[in-house]
Amino acid sequence: MSGRRGAMSGTALGRRARRRVVALGGGHGLAASLQGLRRVTDSLTAIVGVADDGGSSGRLRSEFGIIPPGDLRMALAALCGDDAWGRTWQQVIQHRFGGEGELSGHSVGNLLITALWEQSGDAVTGLDWMGALLESHGRVLPCTTVPLTIVAEVLGHDPERPDEVTVVRGQVEVATTPGTVLDIALDPPEPPACREAIEALTEADAIVLGPGSWYTSVIPHLVIPELAKAITASPAKRIVVLNLDPQIGETTGFSAHTYLDVLYNFLPDLRIDTVIADHHHVEDLAALERSAADLGAAIFVTDVSKVGEEFAGMHDPQRLAVAFDTVLA
Repeated sequence: MSGRRGAMSGTALGRRARRRVVALGGGHGLAASLQGLRRVTDSLTAIVGVADDGGSSGRLRSEFGIIPPGDLRMALAALCGDDAWGRTWQQVIQHRFGGEGELSGHSVGNLLITALWEQSGDAVTGLDWMGALLESHGRVLPCTTVPLTIVAEVLGHDPERPDEVTVVRGQVEVATTPGTVLDIALDPPEPPACREAIEALTEADAIVLGPGSWYTSVIPHLVIPELAKAITASPAKRIVVLNLDPQIGETTGFSAHTYLDVLYNFLPDLRIDTVIADHHHVEDLAALERSAADLGAAIFVTDVSKVGEEFAGMHDPQRLAVAFDTVLA
């Protein structure tokens, strides 16, 4: 939604204004991509995972039977402008209540999205209203309007039984498992994709996957049949942004090339044009090149991480913007 001033007012330039970009994922990884992408396009859509079952989102999901709003809220916050209006609303919707009462731990944005869903009776309409209020530099859509549960097969989930495969349910449990994730599925299986998300993918000039929690934020999009089909069939340029550091739990021990191997295993028909990697986080360039070749991709190694020990493992939105601008050109 464009809001009063219109998306990307004063910043869209020529060919940038004609780029229709769709980014898929969830959490902090998707937020970093969106903060970078909104600097290089004025036609941006985020397609967000809806499997979160922890914290404020999990509580609202359980109480109201809704898709979890947390990752959707983070995407909307990432699309807020850099002016006073945008910075103010970004802080407001990200604010979490303290104390020990019933509101403790809830974020304002989660509650506001839930209220808009009750008012509108439609997940997409409510998010569009929220985007208009925030004057978002892009649109935020759920991957499906059905709450999802991630179901994983994990080797060694029980440290005392390292050779045993366990079925683990729920995003939080999968994300924090001490074992090795072998496979994931969704409950319900084959959920219907959000219609507007399919339309955005069909019309896209570029599709971006990652960074983010690989098994719980990125891969679930590829397990929804309609989304997977739309991504693989699209003539758009497909870009993958690799994570910087392994996530303790679901991707412990991953190297840069492992993320691509997982993509290939889940969707062998997927073809990628470009893989963006940070050169400080590529341990074996030859292995990365081999894994990229399996997906038909070229590698673009550059600086996309934040500087400073306190920012370890975090992508820098401005550096991502430069990388995206180069790749999209």
